[in-house]
Amino acid sequence: MLKRERVNLTDRAIARLRPRTREYTVWDSRLVGLGVRVRPTGGRSYVLLQNAAGRSRRISLGPVTTMGIAEARRECHARMTDPEAAVAVSARAVPLFRDFVAGEWRAARFERCKPSTKKGVISVLESQLLPAFGSKPLDSITLARIKRWFDDFSRTAPGNANHALDLLRRIMNFAIACGHVDTNPAREVKPNPRPTLTRFLSREELGRLHRVLDGQTRKESREQVDIIRLLLFTGCRRGEVLGLRWSEVHRDALMLADAKTGPRKVPLNTQARAVLHRRPRNGSPFVFPSPQDPSRPRSRNLALWNRVRREAGIEDVRLHDLRHTVASHAAMNGVPLPVVSRLLGHSNPRTTLRYAHLGDREIEAAAERVGESIAAIMDSGIPEDRNRRQDARRVPTAPPSSVPT
Repeated sequence: MLKRERVNLTDRAIARLRPRTREYTVWDSRLVGLGVRVRPTGGRSYVLLQNAAGRSRRISLGPVTTMGIAEARRECHARMTDPEAAVAVSARAVPLFRDFVAGEWRAARFERCKPSTKKGVISVLESQLLPAFGSKPLDSITLARIKRWFDDFSRTAPGNANHALDLLRRIMNFAIACGHVDTNPAREVKPNPRPTLTRFLSREELGRLHRVLDGQTRKESREQVDIIRLLLFTGCRRGEVLGLRWSEVHRDALMLADAKTGPRKVPLNTQARAVLHRRPRNGSPFVFPSPQDPSRPRSRNLALWNRVRREAGIEDVRLHDLRHTVASHAAMNGVPLPVVSRLLGHSNPRTTLRYAHLGDREIEAAAERVGESIAAIMDSGIPEDRNRRQDARRVPTAPPSSVPT
């Protein structure tokens, strides 16, 4: 059995503790049972080892960021000598979900998010997580409770339920790092399966879409046509185009300041530059301003798209599938996947792998061409050898006795 590490714990000594590959605990030499647990993630928390009825129990007192060593020793004495004080200490040690989110998690995680990300997080918290778990202490959020909430939410919005579950997992992971809980039950909940098929437009569908867009001659439709074409020529996300500012438009590229994965550069091809060149500069900071308030970007609702895709016979295609189309045709034209990943601004290159199979047809055709080329070279050799190889490749269609010599 390994010998316990015992030191005279001071605030300075605790600050010097560094994470290792495995979790470890350093015990106080002045107060038996008090220790600091250090996780591989770097989180440090006070723990109290109590012995009762011949059994030992490890109790979390909270992260070292919320109290100094002197206060931790006082709370340990209170827990050991005063049962009522111990109850109060326990209540303070594990905060309510809503208090943790509004306090430690908000300061350490939420405030680092981009404004657009914060908006989505607040929506999920207010509509789902806080009503379901806000009044519960972190250590009482059980797997059964999470599964009931997730199953109910999934009946009406399976995709949104996955997003909310992911946020809950991240919050509970941070609660572990802070020392409030030991496990994350949200990890055990399987998200709803997502469609694996990536929908993209074929060459023939692209031609139909182009003709339908060219047929939109009404003045109020021209701006939406330009938005659709810019989505298709750049592979940008809808929010990136609708929120595009003139200050982000440069001669050969868009320099997006607030894309989904952070600031990124989007190269502009000739077709995309033509779309931007014909957009009027009417004093608004946005390339596609709101008709009601030019100081704001256009809303996300593009009513024209429903009519266009119906006329083009592509009713099942979403606007986001135009982005898939850019990636798919890039992969099928031999563009390396790391380049496709950079082109689309994927933060995780694995996201781009969904387009890898789209080049299978071209790879098979290339293999066929290579085979034909090698066969042609071989067939250009010695006539006797060529005849022998041709005989070997020929599949008999009749008994040997009927094969002409």
